[in-house]
Amino acid sequence: MKQGIHPENYRTVVFKDMSNGDMFLSRSTCKTNDTVEFEGETYPVVKLEISNTSHPFYTGKSKLVDTAGRVDKFMSRYARAKK
Repeated sequence: MKQGIHPENYRTVVFKDMSNGDMFLSRSTCKTNDTVEFEGETYPVVKLEISNTSHPFYTGKSKLVDTAGRVDKFMSRYARAKK
């Protein structure tokens, strides 16, 4: 790696997919206060809503994640408008 081009806080962090719990290790400058144990070491953790292990394009599975009943709310509005 070329010296002097990366920020001072460039460090190893764990990215955790919150939809399926999958974690992977990478380097980043993301700010976080949370930590997690990964492969016997403690690292800062960045929580993700979706990653390649849960995204329908990569998995080939269509998965509907309903947060706070938004899908039901939309469907009920659409059903009224359709009539």
